[in-house]
Amino acid sequence: MKKLVMITVALSLTACQAIKLSPGARLVKLTHNEPGKECQFLGDITGNQGDFFTGGFTSNKDLETGARNDLKNKAYAMGGNTIYILTQRAGQTGSYDHEYGGGSSQTNVTLSGNVYKCPTQQAYMKNT
Repeated sequence: MKKLVMITVALSLTACQAIKLSPGARLVKLTHNEPGKECQFLGDITGNQGDFFTGGFTSNKDLETGARNDLKNKAYAMGGNTIYILTQRAGQTGSYDHEYGGGSSQTNVTLSGNVYKCPTQQAYMKNT
């Protein structure tokens, strides 16, 4: 029983951290400017971090970083090096208690974008 409790606590704590960035994904650039014709469109992706349970225990910074890392990891897996950000959303979860009132907190962040494979020099220049 003690082992089960320890494993549950350990898993719960790791759920409160940002999704880790895979080594190659650190080279993927994000941009709000649509890449030029020299870049090849590979597809669209969605990255997110958090849910109604773990999001309440995860800092807003880690929710945002985790969603961004999730997006970059997916783009890298597709062979992309540039993500044109289309949408950014933060989800709120609320609760109400008749004694303490109500409130809400940010519990998830979702980003969506288009993945491109750009010439390396171009990918860097578009995002600086």
